[in-house]
Amino acid sequence: MRKILTLVLGFLLVSLSALAQGTLAKKMQAMGYLNLKTLDSTLVIDLMYTRADNFTGVVLYEDLTEAYLYPTAARAVVKAQQALHKIHPDYNLKICDASRPMSVQKKMYDVVRGTPKNIYVSNPANGGGLHNYGLAVDVTIVDKNGKELDMGTKVDHLGKEAHINTEAAMVQAGTISAQAKKNRELLRQVMREAGYKPLQSEWWHFNFVTRAEAKAKYKVLNF
Repeated sequence: MRKILTLVLGFLLVSLSALAQGTLAKKMQAMGYLNLKTLDSTLVIDLMYTRADNFTGVVLYEDLTEAYLYPTAARAVVKAQQALHKIHPDYNLKICDASRPMSVQKKMYDVVRGTPKNIYVSNPANGGGLHNYGLAVDVTIVDKNGKELDMGTKVDHLGKEAHINTEAAMVQAGTISAQAKKNRELLRQVMREAGYKPLQSEWWHFNFVTRAEAKAKYKVLNF
């Protein structure tokens, strides 16, 4: 009887979880995308666009709390987490954004359209960016208490302080600390080891393939 009750309870929990999933999650699942948390439970998922404290000032994901990626890109994040654990067993990757529907991309671009900050948001009219193909991830590192490591700026900071090609000069100028630079380098190390490439203008953004390859071989999340 106990075994039957356990099976029934498990079935109910799975069913409730499925009912709780929003429309965006279901669409991504239908495309074969993988939920990062189901691949590695140690990953910290905290999508920044589920809250209004992002650069747009509004909530962009009203029914999405899970991070999905194209399968190969998703498994690479797990490899990066494993690489991080080899160096710092108490650290974890924190996923701040993953696959992003084009409808959300349009809302984001409308905020920066016609401003100097438009260079930080891929134009939907030009095919968007790698997030829109499920092949990019915004990520940082947290310690054993869940506190983000110092990276010099918060994730989603649209400005030169987030650039990675001038970090040495920024340390000398006191714009970011030497420890922040080391933390960024650690993040890049584990992400590169997993096959991801950093974006010069955003220390937290990593692409799994090139934009040309994405457009040629993958489907955009056009919803």
